[in-house]
Parts: sequence; structure tokens; C-alpha cells
Amino acid sequence: MANSPSAEKRIEINKRNQLRNKAYKSTLRTIYKKCLIAINNTDENNITSVQSLMSLSYSKIDKAVQKGMMHKNAAASKKASLARALKKREQLK
Repeated sequence: MANSPSAEKRIEINKRNQLRNKAYKSTLRTIYKKCLIAINNTDENNITSVQSLMSLSYSKIDKAVQKGMMHKNAAASKKASLARALKKREQLK
């Protein structure tokens, strides 16, 4: 239990930040998964939606790094796996 007012305030702030981070990470995982699904189910007409999802995924991942929710190497790995999946899909065509 907190013994000082500042410690109590830090506990409240940590809880608030935990909720915010949890929501952002959930959004990030959802967008990442949608992007992978779109890449795997892509058609010739669907390229623009895949590109927009890739762009959105990249920006959300970069924002997570800026906010300290994700390590920069983990973010680079996620972005690389998206790019690799897209490149593999394009080679199959």
C-alpha cells in the first residue's frame, strides 16, 4: 500500500496509463491481423486497400514506439514481416 500522497498518485496514473496502453495495443494487434488477412486474400482489385492497410499499420506501429509501448526492434520485426508477406504474395502472382 502507498504510504505517501505522491505514491498514491503514481498508482492512479499507472492504472490510467495501463488502460490506455491496453486499448492501443489491442487496436494495433487488430490492424496488424487485418493487414495480414488482406495480404493473403488479395485480388488484383484489392491492391489499394492492402496499401492503405499497410500504411495504417506502419503508422500505428511507429506511434507505439514513440509512446514507449513497443520496443523499436519489435516494431521493426512486425513491419518486416508485413513487408515479407506482401512480397511473397506478389511473387506468387
